[in-house]
Amino acid sequence: MKNLFARFVKDESGATAIEYGLIASLVGVAIIVGAGALGTNLNTAFTDLGNQMKGK
Repeated sequence: MKNLFARFVKDESGATAIEYGLIASLVGVAIIVGAGALGTNLNTAFTDLGNQMKGK
């Protein structure tokens, strides 16, 4: 039982998997936020361009 507990404490593969999962989720959130901001900026730019073309 003591040997089993010692192996469990030394095993870091679960912690590594959790770390990779956290990194992947943070990258995903950053992509979503960046895409949202880019979409808003593009929408504003095209709206302004369309308004300028209507005015001429």
